[in-house]
Amino acid sequence: MRILADENIPLVEAFFAEHGEIRRMPGRSINRASLEQAEVLLVRSVTRVDRELLEGSAVRFVGTCTIGTDHLDVDYFEKAGISWASAPGCNARGVVDYVLGSLLALAECEGAELADRRYGVVGAGQVGGRLVEVLRGLGWTVRVCDPLRQAREVGEFVGLDEILAECDVISLHTPLTLEGEHSTFHLLDRSRLQQLRPGAWLINAARGAVVDNAALREQLTRRPDIQVVLDVWEGEPQADVELARLCRIATPHIAGYSLDGKLRGTAQIYEAFCASKGLAPTVDLAELMPVAPLRGLSFDASAPPRDALATICRAVYDPRSDDAAFRRSLTGKDEQRRNGFDLLRKQYPPRREIEGLQVEINDTQPQLEQLVRALGATLKR
Repeated sequence: MRILADENIPLVEAFFAEHGEIRRMPGRSINRASLEQAEVLLVRSVTRVDRELLEGSAVRFVGTCTIGTDHLDVDYFEKAGISWASAPGCNARGVVDYVLGSLLALAECEGAELADRRYGVVGAGQVGGRLVEVLRGLGWTVRVCDPLRQAREVGEFVGLDEILAECDVISLHTPLTLEGEHSTFHLLDRSRLQQLRPGAWLINAARGAVVDNAALREQLTRRPDIQVVLDVWEGEPQADVELARLCRIATPHIAGYSLDGKLRGTAQIYEAFCASKGLAPTVDLAELMPVAPLRGLSFDASAPPRDALATICRAVYDPRSDDAAFRRSLTGKDEQRRNGFDLLRKQYPPRREIEGLQVEINDTQPQLEQLVRALGATLKR
């Protein structure tokens, strides 16, 4: 069996070597010619996999080591009898850590108290749902907009217009859907961007086209009070340079790029592949997961919760370093910038997750203990 894999998927050899010959290549370079005799295709979000790519090929299993599936033509897969799988939830925690780090950076720049803001989460699936749990666990006010979940379950959901009217912070975590009643293409268009509250913070770690990038750029030139964090861009890997300059934080689609998340993604696709072949998995991710460089933190019970929050989050991740690296890449001609975008992703340094931290408090302090649990770290006794 021949297996073609995106070069940026980790541990492919560890999981798949016993099942066939593995070839790696850049995800954006995968084309019909590269699929010759390949039966298994493993990708990430940069590769569009559809009829045009696969028709007439030997591929019978497609796995994307990502949460999103908007780059896959699943209708065609089902008609063609091609098995497929995604990795729901694999990098959700990494995105939550990214949002927390961004909030801390914005609060520091604005001199704001995070507990005093009102949060609107748009899209409450694997990522947004976990973010809501963390924010509410911290005792913060959160509104949730998710029309699909609202239609099938009881919950405290509100409409997008209510989010825009009431919330000081809006974090987008909806998939990109291009058609139908619940299309999210330009969900935040020019009209809705104009509805942002004075001093609002907008974070997009979903898909670039969920926000009209041209309209956002125009809005930011008129509304310097709005602070924006963008991890995703229309036309990736080509990012709007002027829009990036107007953002408080700008990064090259790495919000979910935690090492843990990427390894989980490969493991989930491996398990789905085994299931499609009727095989029992023989490789366990727990045996392959590297030890985190930072295993734990210790606080005195007198530590202010605000300081503990910043210490815990930034001990794992601070997006300002990725912002600085991305801005350095926004020079030269278009091709140079596109290559720079992909290179930052390819060479991304290992980043771990808050859930892997153990936090010790030297005496009983209920407020600190609640904070640690809300963040998802392990409270060490």
